Amino acid sequence: MEKSIKHFECYVVIGLLGMMVIVVLLGTVELGVILVEEMLNPPRFILLNVNEMLKVFGFFWMILIGLELIEVIKVYLVEESIHVEVVFLVAIIAMTRKIIILDVKSTAPLNLIGVAALIMALSVGYYTPKKVLRNKT
Repeated sequence: MEKSIKHFECYVVIGLLGMMVIVVLLGTVELGVILVEEMLNPPRFILLNVNEMLKVFGFFWMILIGLELIEVIKVYLVEESIHVEVVFLVAIIAMTRKIIILDVKSTAPLNLIGVAALIMALSVGYYTPKKVLRNKT
């Protein structure tokens, strides 16, 4: 019974990995389409405006998050464990994306404090296991 559950879990993880690869591939294609469309719109080959750049950066960071999630899934398949630092890194990248596309003028001050606290907590969570492991050796 336990062996069949393990096989089922492996198939589900492989399926998730395949779907994530497809999502990242489609996101990359979409980013390319957006860049080409924006560059071909009049006036041609002029720098993108701020809103267009935020849109492009948002897609870029989303693709990076997808790539990191693929890495998490690959590590889980190979080692059958999830590395805490990789999960924290994905969360930090996701928060970086949020900060880049965040409209500070329309965001409530308390929300900005919450984002800052979350970034601090993620940074401490990322740094602490590395520090503990380094001190043990």
